[in-house]
Amino acid sequence: MNDTLPMQAIPLFAIPLFYLLAAWIPSLSRLALERRWLLAQASAVLAMGCALLSLVVLAVSGPAVVPGPTVATLGKLGALTLSVRTDAVGGIVLLLVSFIGWVIVRYSQSYLGGDRGQARYIRALLSTLAAVSLIVVTNNLIMLALAWLAASLTLHQLLTFYNDRPQALIAAHKKFIASRVADLCLFLAVALIGATLGSVEIDQVLVRVQGLAALPFSLQAAAVLIAATALLKCAQLPVHGWLIQVMEAPTPVSALLHAGVVNLGGFVLIRLSALMMDAVAAQTLLVVVGSVTAIVAALVMMTRISIKVMLAWSTCAQMGFMLMQCGLGAYDLALLHLVAHSLYKAHAFLGAGGAVEQARLRQMTPSQPVVGLGTSLIGALAGLFMVTVAGFLWGIHPGQQPALYALAGIVCLALTPLLTVEALRIGGLWPLTLLLGAFGVAFAYFGLHQWFSLWVALPDTGHGAGAGLVGWVLLCFALLFLLQGVIRARPQGLVAQRLYPWFYAGLHLDELFTRATFRFWPARLAPEPTTAIVRSHLPTTIPGVL
Repeated sequence: MNDTLPMQAIPLFAIPLFYLLAAWIPSLSRLALERRWLLAQASAVLAMGCALLSLVVLAVSGPAVVPGPTVATLGKLGALTLSVRTDAVGGIVLLLVSFIGWVIVRYSQSYLGGDRGQARYIRALLSTLAAVSLIVVTNNLIMLALAWLAASLTLHQLLTFYNDRPQALIAAHKKFIASRVADLCLFLAVALIGATLGSVEIDQVLVRVQGLAALPFSLQAAAVLIAATALLKCAQLPVHGWLIQVMEAPTPVSALLHAGVVNLGGFVLIRLSALMMDAVAAQTLLVVVGSVTAIVAALVMMTRISIKVMLAWSTCAQMGFMLMQCGLGAYDLALLHLVAHSLYKAHAFLGAGGAVEQARLRQMTPSQPVVGLGTSLIGALAGLFMVTVAGFLWGIHPGQQPALYALAGIVCLALTPLLTVEALRIGGLWPLTLLLGAFGVAFAYFGLHQWFSLWVALPDTGHGAGAGLVGWVLLCFALLFLLQGVIRARPQGLVAQRLYPWFYAGLHLDELFTRATFRFWPARLAPEPTTAIVRSHLPTTIPGVL
């Protein structure tokens, strides 16, 4: 790191400060609602400008850690400080958060026009953005944990904005339970790190971890707890149900959740990658749970027709895939995945009406040709060949980075519809262009890996990922490919009929989690409004009413 520069700290401190001032000053001064929205939009624009400025300063001055004042000392556990850090990872995510925040603030004003409680919504939304920004810029693990807790609590206020909807309250309650368990895991992990290394400053923790010949048991346990925190916060099986059921919240809240807040688990793992990549148990937990969640969610999506529900299950699957990438050590690709998924989900939720229209148009178009399992296997082999050639052109060999080739193998399976369904549909010589397009996707995949790995200076892909984890991932996604191929080839066959009820119900995992948790901590629902029927007010001329 370079010497600390005041200029590098100003935009980082300013972003959460702008959000907090715009959130709470109107409540104290009793500004009119229109002026509150104007102030909220101004804070979002200023935050985005500061994020851009921080990237410019980073490009000029390089990464740095800017120490801040000490808020509290905790003895051997370290101290709670207001230190911040600027680097490529934080700069990318900070710009992403501020941009999505700006879009959601603008969208919310028109979406909530006429609703009561808009002042409460503005306060909770801006407070959530302030907490998320603080998570990204802080260099102190205790501050990170406190900010993550604050983001969860303020998001809870947004999820329960319509507090007269029982389904919204139940979903928010389940998220509240999972998040409190995750917070407990994170604070325990921070305590173990502070007690072992004598510091909770992230830069010092990573330097001291890299200087160890092997991780002691306390740091191994801390890594497992951090992995568990990410799994719980990212709605992985079996605590995924709340993510599917928060559709009762306002649409911009769903966009904020799916495009921003739920991705924080991946960001924290990337930030602490030097610790996580040497913890075998934590890697195993991330790979196994993440891959299983991705596969189950992908199969459940095949049974759903609701656009928003499919988007929610898609988020669950994408979070599982991102956490699996972190478990394999592919932190650069996980960061790329995080950015792409956030932008896509923000657009998808805020444009859900357009998605419905597109779905209707697809229903009116001629059906696509049915592709047999044999054709799908040929397409997969063609994709595997292209991925292998693309990797060798970039100088990446399977023996050097097996985890990267495992992920690229999943990409080749994803290319199969392009090489089969579309090729059969258009016919002629056009399939040759599809082959070139598929090769371009594989080539770009390795190229983006090379570019991101150099730019963000993260650990090498596949570091510490054992052959067992790589084999597990390949086996899981190969089985998913075969199962999806069988179901698509014979949608009325015995396999599809037997599996459909189970996957439509999500393997009943959410019901089991709900029963277990509500037995110990039931949700408090608002009483349903009752309408008294007065006999004298009913028309007496209509027979059969009374």
